[in-house]
Amino acid sequence: MFFNSLNYAFFLPIIFICYWFFSFKSYRIQNIQLLLASYVFYAFWDWRFLFLLMFSTLLDYFTGLQIHASTSKQNKRIWLTISVITNLGFLCFFKYYNFFSSSFAILLGHFGLISHASTLSLILPVGISFYTFHGLSYVFDIYNEKIKPRTNIIDYSLFVSFFPLLVAGPIERATHLLPQVEKPRTFDYSKTLNGLRQILWGLFKKMVIADNCAEIANKIFDHSTPYNGSALAIGAIFFSFQIYGDFSGYTDIALGTARLLGFELLQNFSYPYFSRDIAEFWRRWHISLSSWFRDYLYYPLGGSRGGKWQKIRNTFIIFLVSGFWHGANWTFVAWGAFHAICFLPLLLFNRNRSNIEIVAKGRVFPSIKDIFNMSLTFSLITIGLVIFRSNSIPDAFHFIRGIASRSFFQIPNLNMPWSLIFVLMVFIFIEWCGREAEFAISKIPDSWPRIVRWFFYYALIFAIFYCTGNVHQFIYFQF
Repeated sequence: MFFNSLNYAFFLPIIFICYWFFSFKSYRIQNIQLLLASYVFYAFWDWRFLFLLMFSTLLDYFTGLQIHASTSKQNKRIWLTISVITNLGFLCFFKYYNFFSSSFAILLGHFGLISHASTLSLILPVGISFYTFHGLSYVFDIYNEKIKPRTNIIDYSLFVSFFPLLVAGPIERATHLLPQVEKPRTFDYSKTLNGLRQILWGLFKKMVIADNCAEIANKIFDHSTPYNGSALAIGAIFFSFQIYGDFSGYTDIALGTARLLGFELLQNFSYPYFSRDIAEFWRRWHISLSSWFRDYLYYPLGGSRGGKWQKIRNTFIIFLVSGFWHGANWTFVAWGAFHAICFLPLLLFNRNRSNIEIVAKGRVFPSIKDIFNMSLTFSLITIGLVIFRSNSIPDAFHFIRGIASRSFFQIPNLNMPWSLIFVLMVFIFIEWCGREAEFAISKIPDSWPRIVRWFFYYALIFAIFYCTGNVHQFIYFQF
């Protein structure tokens, strides 16, 4: 079931009504309702993979109990290893089997050995990367004695499979979400209104910004040869806004939905395209994944505490693994390596934490220096996304070489979608004005007259119904 589908438009109100009005004010009954709703939500995509989700849940629930009960460090490590190998084994099988099989056959071919790759017609279970990381964080935290295991299987199962975050995050931590699952929740009218606003803004991002940008980006990326450099650059920029509108739009709908039900999920985006360097970008883009790799991979490797070569090694490991997490293609690995190269100078010269606060905080306009740094950072991000979007590394180099050619200074040989450009400018303006809030339109009710607020909301609703492009699946469903 997709957030931008008619099914979800019926599903959510039914769940909301049952949750608040037929739970007899018992959070235990609410948890059972939400768990059943989450399984129905997931089964709408493919009910067969519901059993894989349940198996993963039971595996980590059981291993968490065994780790806590073990009296020796060795036994704890054995149970942790069982959980990690089994979870990552399923993830690698469904996500990477064909990739490794084909890559190995190609490698043998370079040595003159003929090998026919054995591939399988595998369907990637939607959300497997996300719920696998939910469970692993729980087991890691028990092993590191940050939390104690839960004995209530309903509460733990809801933590893993809570439907707003089930298929594309954010990647929640047990330390943050489980305490909310385990305590009573009361209806809060103001939180409900704020949740509806965030859902509305997320739908606008996805259906108006992302889906319309996808039309242009797909047209250029799928057949890039006829276009000159300036048209290729426009295609790259449109993809940058497509993936941001798509993924941050999903996150806004997820966080807004959770807020309707009395939960506060982790913030996953914080205006990343207003970043002044790559380090700031990664503190603001897909925050839950970046912090997951930082806490469970980067720090255990030693982080940035060691010498220069250890810093370089750890930086490349974290970015390469992050790239590979996104999919079974060398372009994702190259994308991770590109960001590692951009990040390293900041780390080595201790400039990776130079920009902690939001840009131009408390001011209306950024400085000239801020504008230059934001433009440079966005250009680097966009070049990286060309690699991310391309079907192969040679295709990415061809695309980037086209942008860097002299034809970049020519008039784009592309029918410019001026109405979309205008909508993008309005979107950027609204995001800029709301950049100090959790999401761009959350502060509007405090500052605008009621008639203006309602006009704005109806304008967004009108745009969603009448200005949306062809419906595209959420990009991160494939990861």
